[in-house]
Amino acid sequence: MEKFTTLTGVAAPMPLVNIDTDMIIPKQFLKTIQRSGLGKNLFDEMRYDDQGNEIPDFVLNQPAYRNAQILIAGDNFGCGSSREHAPWALADFGIKAIISTSYADIFYNNCFKNGMLPIILPQEQVDILMEDARKGENARISIDLESQTVTSADGQVFSFELDTFKKHCLLNGLDDIGLTLEKVTKIDTFEEQAGQARPWV
Repeated sequence: MEKFTTLTGVAAPMPLVNIDTDMIIPKQFLKTIQRSGLGKNLFDEMRYDDQGNEIPDFVLNQPAYRNAQILIAGDNFGCGSSREHAPWALADFGIKAIISTSYADIFYNNCFKNGMLPIILPQEQVDILMEDARKGENARISIDLESQTVTSADGQVFSFELDTFKKHCLLNGLDDIGLTLEKVTKIDTFEEQAGQARPWV
């Protein structure tokens, strides 16, 4: 998993509340077990019409936000079913961080396992960043994970709270497999000793 340290990028404003996982990646795209390739179907029902043509008014179809790396979202982002395909689709599109007032618990935790940073800020600070994002690609927002700060395009700095373990995993690019591999020496030693003690197993 790629390390997350700092990020400066375009933020797309999505002020809708209760954006659920079916909106993020509709159920018909859940057949795959691959993490790649889902970005083209991110927010599919909002991005495309019935003929598969882009809906020009949707934020991620607008030229200024096609390469957005940050989402500024409404309250309760990622609610609904627990599908891990939702963070897969966001990450595959290029989203590396989301800023909102709250998230569904399972979605929130899945983000960290997929190298994405979900930031929780008070409503008044999210409102400021939402207005920043509406300025388009020239208004870039910066995130520093080590210092746990978000800096708006005009230099306002907001601090966010984050679990120490989750922060460690993101800074070091550790998903569940990576965490296990950190202990590979101890695992190998245990298996060798267990094999000697119980050769019949």
